[in-house]
Amino acid sequence: MNRSLLPTSLICAAMAICSHALAQQYSAANPLIVDTTQEPVAPGPFQPTWDSLESQNKTPEWFRDAKFGIWAHWGPQCVAEDGDWYARNMYMQGSPQNKYQVAHFGHPSQVGFKDDIHQWKAENFDPEKLVALYKRAGAQYFFALAVHHDNFDLWDSKYQPWNSVKIGPQKDLIAGWAKAAHDNGLPFGVSIHASHAWSWYEPSQGSDKTGPLAGVPYDGKLTAADGKGKWWDGLDPQDLYAQNHVPGKGLQWEWDASKGSSVPDKAYIEKFYNRTIDLINKVHPDLIYFDDTVLPLWPISDAGLKIAADFYNSNMALHNGQLQGLMFGKGLNQDQRKAITLDIERGRSNKIEPLPWQTDTCIGNWHYEASIFQRHRYKTAKTVVQTLADIVSKNGNLLLNIPVKSDGTIDSDELHIVQGIGDWMDVNKESIFGTRPWKVFGEGPVAEMPVPTGGKLNFNEKSAKPFTAQDIRFTSKGNIVYAIVLGVPTQPVSIKSLGTKRDLAGRINGVSLLGDTSDVHWTQKEDALLIDPPSKKPATDYAVVYKIALAR
Repeated sequence: MNRSLLPTSLICAAMAICSHALAQQYSAANPLIVDTTQEPVAPGPFQPTWDSLESQNKTPEWFRDAKFGIWAHWGPQCVAEDGDWYARNMYMQGSPQNKYQVAHFGHPSQVGFKDDIHQWKAENFDPEKLVALYKRAGAQYFFALAVHHDNFDLWDSKYQPWNSVKIGPQKDLIAGWAKAAHDNGLPFGVSIHASHAWSWYEPSQGSDKTGPLAGVPYDGKLTAADGKGKWWDGLDPQDLYAQNHVPGKGLQWEWDASKGSSVPDKAYIEKFYNRTIDLINKVHPDLIYFDDTVLPLWPISDAGLKIAADFYNSNMALHNGQLQGLMFGKGLNQDQRKAITLDIERGRSNKIEPLPWQTDTCIGNWHYEASIFQRHRYKTAKTVVQTLADIVSKNGNLLLNIPVKSDGTIDSDELHIVQGIGDWMDVNKESIFGTRPWKVFGEGPVAEMPVPTGGKLNFNEKSAKPFTAQDIRFTSKGNIVYAIVLGVPTQPVSIKSLGTKRDLAGRINGVSLLGDTSDVHWTQKEDALLIDPPSKKPATDYAVVYKIALAR
């Protein structure tokens, strides 16, 4: 086509679109090498390569001893108290969260998520009170959400104007959580989910397809120029929504244009990198969780590798040359697990993993959902304790989210659950903290029919069979084996793994029941160790623990 026949405006627009498209063609074969001028990688032995990370990273012993952490997955999406992914789903006409938004806040063409943030006050935020409660329940480390897919930073962010100091609560929430964790002697972790805001917010570019506002655009394409005279005058919604691009085909969690994903541009990727390094430099977290496959923006950039190198190096500098920090990623292959720690979301492994790992899960929905409280549908303290025992027996840790309400408090059911976990820990914590896996992780019906994974570990918890008093999990300390019976037995406990013919334990010197000073009657036979059930009802019926002293 002869360009001279086209109007200048169309030529310019076409060139801009082409230029924008070319700028986004990052891929595994052509990754973006991020510019570190504004936020240099901290100096030290770790380099931003897989070889360097894999060869030098080692899980610190404190984490292997800790076993249990609690997480506050709390941000502006909790303002509606209507569950997770609210800031995306509110832009999907007819979805429950879209209906909630229209009914309670307004139509997303007039009241978008930016306006929901403006209404969030976190007026009863008391991090010291909550973290002290969690420590009392046995938490050995504490995590706080630093930024979700909604792209709203919960600290005094240098690179993101849409942050909790300037908008909404007008508080540095992460600084508050960090101080509370440190004051309670707990390592502090942050979770970072913002790498996917680019595609996650794409429904905000749309509009209703039917009804009186059909075709009226939602607010996802607004710019700073649209804010004159409004509460957000001087702010650019694109810093929050990041929607100056053509949407992809549905939500693709992998950055792969061949699968329909819209791939982020250089400015977006480098802003994410700078924001993350800024957070590390301000808070100095002990742990970082990325809600990403492998690393954020991997493999279309080296941002994740540079963040990992910076975090490890800066952590070593704070601890006299000893690495005491951990970084978590999902979907890791065996080599990548040497570089960063495997996290399994809402799932668990079927075996004793050779390297320490972590499950992250929740008693309800990730963001607070009032209807779960109203229907009393949280996971029970019993479920949490049994899940913890199963995970610890397989060389893992459990990170448990207790959803926080809009105002910064937890509800009465959640309080009861946390206290119930603490009650069990009061009696049985020695079987969890500071332990290591034994020769086998356990036995019983669930061990014989393990959690199906289908080759994928994430999100398998719903397919797991419920535990009973026939299920036993093992942990160990030196010559002590703890047999955690996942229920309260009413019949003699038969532990096949401790029979003499299995040759796993050798001779047994003694058996006691944690929390009970009464003598325990037991017999070690060829086929199994037989232990009489408790003579009195334990304080909690979640699990009882037999402490077994081996002769060797």
